[in-house]
Amino acid sequence: MRPALMIFDLDGTLIDSAADLAHAVNAMLGELGSEPLPESDVRAMIGDGMAKLVARALAARRCDQADRSAAERSFLRHYESEPVRATVAYPGVRPALELLHGHAALALCTNKPARLAAEILEKLRLAQYFTGIWGGDSLPFRKPDPRILHAILQTFDVAREAALMVGDSEVDAQAAQGAGVPLVLMTHGYRRGPVKDIPCLAALDDFAQLAALLGSPP
Repeated sequence: MRPALMIFDLDGTLIDSAADLAHAVNAMLGELGSEPLPESDVRAMIGDGMAKLVARALAARRCDQADRSAAERSFLRHYESEPVRATVAYPGVRPALELLHGHAALALCTNKPARLAAEILEKLRLAQYFTGIWGGDSLPFRKPDPRILHAILQTFDVAREAALMVGDSEVDAQAAQGAGVPLVLMTHGYRRGPVKDIPCLAALDDFAQLAALLGSPP
């Protein structure tokens, strides 16, 4: 398979950001006088954007009376202050992107704010591989709504059959399936259910396997 366009998710696919997201969540909860959540609990809440993450954290600590907007601002303030304090790219990501961007256009599609996603890519020295970044605030809709993938395909003037999405979760799978774009699932990410329940072209454990799948072994 040699796609003309590869669309990558960010958190759980290219980067392991759970520790920094948990740090920001718990700083937000601390301002509300609540106990922190274990990182494993926060990890299971990731994938649908900041608002859903904050809502799930508040529900987990039964902060029913909390001002949701204020909590979101608090979370974002803490997260933006140190977005890569502990965040790292998964093993093999940089060499795989270095290889793949010479064969296909690479785009990023995340539910993070686009500006923050761009900053994280810059800090992790991954930004140079991507032609475009679509965040949760780039359009009036976000994953799992397939319209965001339709918009990316239209921008690159690429048919869905010539594109490939690389993600880690049910959210990515739902968006890809709705847009008719094949999905490669990275198993190291933040999915909530078993791999066998997520429709995908292939489920891979590392990025060397992705390069090999596309016929470009590193």
